[in-house]
Amino acid sequence: MTNAVDRAVDAANVGASVVHDFSMWGLFMQADMIVKVVMLALLFASVWSWTIIIDKRMTLKRLNNRADRFEDAFWSGEPLDKLYQRVKKGKQDPVLKTFAAGMEEWQNGISGGMPAKESMQASLRQRVERAMSISINREMHTLERGMTFLANVGSTATFVGLFGTVWGIMNSFTAIASTQNTSLAVVAPGIAEALFATALGLVAAIPAVIAYNKFTNDLRRYGDRLDAFVAEFAAILSRHLDNFESGRGPSGGTGTGSHANAKKDDWKVA
Repeated sequence: MTNAVDRAVDAANVGASVVHDFSMWGLFMQADMIVKVVMLALLFASVWSWTIIIDKRMTLKRLNNRADRFEDAFWSGEPLDKLYQRVKKGKQDPVLKTFAAGMEEWQNGISGGMPAKESMQASLRQRVERAMSISINREMHTLERGMTFLANVGSTATFVGLFGTVWGIMNSFTAIASTQNTSLAVVAPGIAEALFATALGLVAAIPAVIAYNKFTNDLRRYGDRLDAFVAEFAAILSRHLDNFESGRGPSGGTGTGSHANAKKDDWKVA
């Protein structure tokens, strides 16, 4: 009985003498080395995720604005040759690079004259579309950089935080066993460290998941926009070839002529 009382008195004295700092910095400094590594890893993942999120948001907004301006110029009636010479000197983006790839392949194909055979014209159309598709794939691959990191953080950060939680709880049970005391003064620090690791995991994972889903959808829409532009561009070139074949094609230049006529034909088809 006397021993039990002595242990209770000692535990009370220990609880009264030890003051724990439960601020975020205090929890980090008092944490076990393993828990500190987990916290630092989650903090790095969160900061890098937000860097990717901000960069992707600004990049997609800028690219969509530039695409709007280019489409206005594309459908303004300006000859494609002049538009190509003007835009290739400016700052490049996926839409301009796709347009330039198509125009370069077109001009290379007709450098020796407009192909007269139907098979050669079909081959030219295919080469133009292939060149533009390759450009799209290359540009989309560049835009998708960082998406894998967001996906990995969103799917694993909570489990990394859970590992820190389990480790912190193990430290709490170890403290209970070593002091033979179950008071909050003994248990609370380890539990607080464990819950702090869990919170960091959620802070890293939730924004990463939301951003990954949003940017995946935004990139898909932007890719569809590029594919639609390729289809429109290929249709315009096909009409020029058809007009040349029927004897009504424009003469001179590179064979692309005035884009205003193509635009009028679009309205007639519609």
